[in-house]
Amino acid sequence: MKDSPIKSYLLSFFILITGFTKAQKTIMISDSLAAHADKLNVKLGSQGPGKIWKMHFGEYAVVSSKMGWAKTSLKANLFSTKIESTSTQKFSFVLSNTSSDSAFVSAVNNIQVKALQEIEILPGFSWGSNELDQESKNFSAFININRDTVITWALFMHVARGHDNDGNYEAFLTNGERKIFISPVETGKISNNPFKQSPTGYEFFEKEQSLGALQYSNLMAMYNDIVWINRELDSGMKLILAASMTAILQVKMSERSDQQKE
Repeated sequence: MKDSPIKSYLLSFFILITGFTKAQKTIMISDSLAAHADKLNVKLGSQGPGKIWKMHFGEYAVVSSKMGWAKTSLKANLFSTKIESTSTQKFSFVLSNTSSDSAFVSAVNNIQVKALQEIEILPGFSWGSNELDQESKNFSAFININRDTVITWALFMHVARGHDNDGNYEAFLTNGERKIFISPVETGKISNNPFKQSPTGYEFFEKEQSLGALQYSNLMAMYNDIVWINRELDSGMKLILAASMTAILQVKMSERSDQQKE
Protein backbone atom coordinates (compact mmCIF):
# COMPACT_ATOMS: atom_id res chain seq x y z
CA MET A 1 0.00 0.00 0.00
CA LYS A 2 1.32 3.41 -0.93
CA ASP A 3 2.22 5.94 1.76
CA SER A 4 -0.27 8.74 2.34
CA PRO A 5 0.64 12.27 1.14
CA ILE A 6 0.78 13.45 4.79
CA LYS A 7 3.15 10.64 5.78
CA SER A 8 5.40 11.38 2.79
CA TYR A 9 5.40 15.08 3.64
CA LEU A 10 6.33 14.43 7.26
CA LEU A 11 9.11 12.07 6.21
CA SER A 12 10.52 14.66 3.79
CA PHE A 13 10.31 17.36 6.46
CA PHE A 14 12.12 15.13 8.96
CA ILE A 15 14.90 14.41 6.48
CA LEU A 16 15.22 18.14 5.70
CA ILE A 17 15.43 19.13 9.37
CA THR A 18 17.86 16.31 10.18
CA GLY A 19 20.17 17.34 7.34
CA PHE A 20 19.87 20.99 8.31
CA THR A 21 20.74 20.25 11.93
CA LYS A 22 23.79 18.17 11.01
CA ALA A 23 25.01 20.87 8.64
CA GLN A 24 24.93 23.58 11.30
CA LYS A 25 28.24 24.95 12.51
CA THR A 26 29.05 25.62 16.13
CA ILE A 27 30.73 28.61 17.75
CA MET A 28 34.50 28.58 18.12
CA ILE A 29 35.08 27.86 21.81
CA SER A 30 38.59 27.75 23.29
CA ASP A 31 40.58 24.54 22.92
CA SER A 32 40.85 24.08 26.69
CA LEU A 33 37.07 24.19 27.09
CA ALA A 34 36.52 21.81 24.18
CA ALA A 35 38.89 19.33 25.84
CA HIS A 36 37.36 19.54 29.32
CA ALA A 37 33.68 20.34 28.79
CA ASP A 38 30.51 18.35 28.40
CA LYS A 39 28.58 19.41 25.31
CA LEU A 40 24.86 19.54 26.10
CA ASN A 41 22.15 20.08 23.51
CA VAL A 42 19.31 22.27 24.73
CA LYS A 43 15.87 20.73 24.39
CA LEU A 44 12.68 22.75 24.58
CA GLY A 45 9.46 21.69 26.19
CA SER A 46 6.34 23.80 26.18
CA GLN A 47 5.93 27.49 27.02
CA GLY A 48 2.64 27.99 28.79
CA PRO A 49 0.96 31.35 29.46
CA GLY A 50 2.98 33.41 31.92
CA LYS A 51 5.90 30.96 31.76
CA ILE A 52 9.35 30.85 30.21
CA TRP A 53 10.40 28.03 27.90
CA LYS A 54 10.67 24.71 29.74
CA MET A 55 14.29 24.09 28.81
CA HIS A 56 16.43 21.13 29.80
CA PHE A 57 19.98 20.09 28.95
CA GLY A 58 22.14 17.43 30.50
CA GLU A 59 21.19 17.05 34.16
CA TYR A 60 19.54 20.50 34.32
CA ALA A 61 15.89 21.37 33.80
CA VAL A 62 13.55 24.30 34.39
CA VAL A 63 11.02 22.96 36.91
CA SER A 64 8.97 26.12 37.48
CA SER A 65 8.85 29.66 36.13
CA LYS A 66 6.94 32.92 35.93
CA MET A 67 6.99 35.44 33.08
CA GLY A 68 5.68 38.94 33.71
CA TRP A 69 3.94 41.10 31.15
CA ALA A 70 6.21 43.28 29.02
CA LYS A 71 5.72 46.93 29.98
CA THR A 72 6.29 49.34 27.11
CA SER A 73 6.18 53.13 26.99
CA LEU A 74 6.44 55.32 23.91
CA LYS A 75 7.34 58.99 23.52
CA ALA A 76 7.35 61.04 20.33
CA ASN A 77 7.79 64.66 19.26
CA LEU A 78 5.02 66.75 17.70
CA PHE A 79 5.24 65.22 14.21
CA SER A 80 6.45 61.80 15.39
CA THR A 81 9.73 62.14 13.53
CA LYS A 82 11.61 61.22 16.71
CA ILE A 83 10.49 58.25 18.77
CA GLU A 84 11.76 56.90 22.06
CA SER A 85 10.51 53.58 23.41
CA THR A 86 11.26 51.73 26.63
CA SER A 87 10.41 48.09 27.28
CA THR A 88 10.82 46.18 30.55
CA GLN A 89 10.11 42.52 31.20
CA LYS A 90 10.68 40.49 34.35
CA PHE A 91 10.82 36.73 34.71
CA SER A 92 11.89 34.15 37.27
CA PHE A 93 12.51 30.42 37.26
CA VAL A 94 13.88 27.49 39.21
CA LEU A 95 16.52 25.32 37.55
CA SER A 96 17.21 21.96 39.20
CA ASN A 97 19.78 19.26 38.65
CA THR A 98 19.56 15.51 39.18
CA SER A 99 21.14 15.89 42.65
CA SER A 100 18.04 17.81 43.79
CA ASP A 101 19.93 21.12 44.06
CA SER A 102 18.10 24.14 42.67
CA ALA A 103 19.04 27.59 41.42
CA PHE A 104 16.43 30.28 42.08
CA VAL A 105 16.70 33.03 39.47
CA SER A 106 14.99 36.42 39.16
CA ALA A 107 15.73 38.51 36.08
CA VAL A 108 14.77 41.75 34.36
CA ASN A 109 15.41 42.85 30.79
CA ASN A 110 15.31 46.53 29.80
CA ILE A 111 15.48 47.84 26.23
CA GLN A 112 15.58 51.52 25.25
CA VAL A 113 15.38 52.59 21.63
CA LYS A 114 15.65 56.04 20.06
CA ALA A 115 14.79 56.18 16.38
CA LEU A 116 14.03 58.60 13.58
CA GLN A 117 10.89 58.11 11.52
CA GLU A 118 9.87 59.70 8.23
CA ILE A 119 6.39 61.08 7.72
CA GLU A 120 4.42 61.46 4.49
CA ILE A 121 3.74 65.14 3.78
CA LEU A 122 2.06 64.66 0.41
CA PRO A 123 1.35 61.55 -1.66
CA GLY A 124 4.74 60.37 -2.87
CA PHE A 125 6.65 62.94 -0.80
CA SER A 126 8.05 62.20 2.67
CA TRP A 127 10.04 64.19 5.19
CA GLY A 128 12.76 62.75 7.42
CA SER A 129 14.31 59.30 7.44
CA ASN A 130 13.85 55.90 9.03
CA GLU A 131 16.93 54.97 11.03
CA LEU A 132 18.04 53.78 14.44
CA ASP A 133 19.56 56.57 16.49
CA GLN A 134 20.45 54.63 19.63
CA GLU A 135 19.61 51.28 21.24
CA SER A 136 20.52 50.18 24.75
CA LYS A 137 19.89 46.73 26.25
CA ASN A 138 20.43 46.07 29.95
CA PHE A 139 19.85 42.60 31.37
CA SER A 140 20.38 41.50 34.96
CA ALA A 141 19.68 38.30 36.87
CA PHE A 142 20.20 37.29 40.50
CA ILE A 143 20.89 33.66 41.39
CA ASN A 144 20.71 31.82 44.70
CA ILE A 145 21.38 28.13 45.26
CA ASN A 146 18.84 26.29 47.42
CA ARG A 147 17.45 29.62 48.64
CA ASP A 148 20.78 30.56 50.25
CA THR A 149 20.55 34.36 50.64
CA VAL A 150 24.06 34.71 52.05
CA ILE A 151 25.74 34.18 48.68
CA THR A 152 24.05 35.71 45.66
CA TRP A 153 25.45 35.62 42.17
CA ALA A 154 24.58 38.53 39.89
CA LEU A 155 24.62 38.49 36.10
CA PHE A 156 24.89 41.81 34.27
CA MET A 157 24.84 42.38 30.50
CA HIS A 158 24.92 45.77 28.78
CA VAL A 159 24.83 46.27 25.01
CA ALA A 160 24.52 49.66 23.33
CA ARG A 161 24.78 50.74 19.71
CA GLY A 162 24.00 53.78 17.60
CA HIS A 163 24.37 55.13 14.09
CA ASP A 164 27.42 57.23 15.03
CA ASN A 165 29.43 54.70 17.10
CA ASP A 166 30.70 51.12 17.05
CA GLY A 167 28.69 50.14 20.09
CA ASN A 168 29.49 49.22 23.67
CA TYR A 169 29.42 45.79 25.30
CA GLU A 170 30.01 44.65 28.88
CA ALA A 171 28.92 41.41 30.57
CA PHE A 172 30.01 39.55 33.67
CA LEU A 173 28.88 37.23 36.46
CA THR A 174 29.93 37.98 40.04
CA ASN A 175 29.29 37.10 43.68
CA GLY A 176 31.19 40.14 44.98
CA GLU A 177 34.47 38.28 45.33
CA ARG A 178 34.77 36.41 42.04
CA LYS A 179 34.21 37.92 38.61
CA ILE A 180 33.55 35.86 35.51
CA PHE A 181 33.67 37.72 32.20
CA ILE A 182 31.25 36.78 29.43
CA SER A 183 32.77 37.22 25.98
CA PRO A 184 30.69 37.16 22.76
CA VAL A 185 31.73 34.67 20.08
CA GLU A 186 30.36 33.54 16.71
CA THR A 187 31.27 31.25 13.82
CA GLY A 188 31.63 33.92 11.18
CA LYS A 189 29.73 36.32 8.96
CA ILE A 190 25.95 36.35 9.37
CA SER A 191 24.07 35.40 6.21
CA ASN A 192 20.97 37.10 4.87
CA ASN A 193 19.45 33.66 4.47
CA PRO A 194 17.93 32.74 7.88
CA PHE A 195 18.54 29.03 7.26
CA LYS A 196 22.25 29.70 6.71
CA GLN A 197 22.91 32.12 9.56
CA SER A 198 25.83 31.31 11.80
CA PRO A 199 25.02 30.62 15.44
CA THR A 200 26.37 33.05 17.99
CA GLY A 201 27.01 32.78 21.68
CA TYR A 202 29.14 33.55 24.71
CA GLU A 203 32.10 32.01 26.51
CA PHE A 204 32.62 32.44 30.28
CA PHE A 205 36.16 33.18 31.51
CA GLU A 206 37.62 33.57 35.00
CA LYS A 207 41.31 34.51 35.20
CA GLU A 208 41.85 33.21 31.64
CA GLN A 209 40.26 29.85 32.46
CA SER A 210 37.24 28.96 30.36
CA LEU A 211 34.39 27.73 32.54
CA GLY A 212 31.70 27.23 29.92
CA ALA A 213 29.97 28.52 26.81
CA LEU A 214 26.51 29.04 25.39
CA GLN A 215 25.48 28.86 21.75
CA TYR A 216 22.13 30.25 20.66
CA SER A 217 20.56 30.07 17.23
CA ASN A 218 19.59 32.96 15.03
CA LEU A 219 16.17 33.67 13.56
CA MET A 220 14.36 30.48 12.44
CA ALA A 221 17.43 28.30 13.14
CA MET A 222 15.84 26.81 16.24
CA TYR A 223 17.60 23.46 16.47
CA ASN A 224 21.12 24.33 17.52
CA ASP A 225 21.16 25.78 21.04
CA ILE A 226 24.10 24.22 22.91
CA VAL A 227 25.70 24.51 26.35
CA TRP A 228 29.25 23.59 27.32
CA ILE A 229 30.19 23.32 31.02
CA ASN A 230 33.67 22.50 32.25
CA ARG A 231 33.36 19.08 33.88
CA GLU A 232 36.20 19.86 36.35
CA LEU A 233 34.12 22.49 38.19
CA ASP A 234 32.28 21.69 41.41
CA SER A 235 28.55 20.99 41.18
CA GLY A 236 27.57 24.35 42.69
CA MET A 237 29.51 26.35 40.12
CA LYS A 238 28.14 24.19 37.33
CA LEU A 239 24.61 24.98 38.50
CA ILE A 240 25.37 28.72 38.66
CA LEU A 241 26.65 28.62 35.08
CA ALA A 242 23.71 26.53 33.89
CA ALA A 243 21.25 28.99 35.48
CA SER A 244 23.04 31.98 33.94
CA MET A 245 22.99 30.41 30.50
CA THR A 246 19.30 29.52 30.86
CA ALA A 247 18.49 33.15 31.71
CA ILE A 248 20.45 34.46 28.72
CA LEU A 249 18.91 31.88 26.42
CA GLN A 250 15.40 32.88 27.51
CA VAL A 251 16.17 36.50 26.54
CA LYS A 252 17.51 35.39 23.16
CA MET A 253 14.42 33.27 22.53
CA SER A 254 12.20 36.26 23.31
CA GLU A 255 14.20 38.36 20.84
CA ARG A 256 13.92 35.61 18.24
CA SER A 257 10.15 35.45 18.75
CA ASP A 258 9.86 39.24 18.39
CA GLN A 259 11.82 39.13 15.12
CA GLN A 260 9.50 36.48 13.72
CA LYS A 261 6.49 38.70 14.48
CA GLU A 262 7.94 41.66 12.54
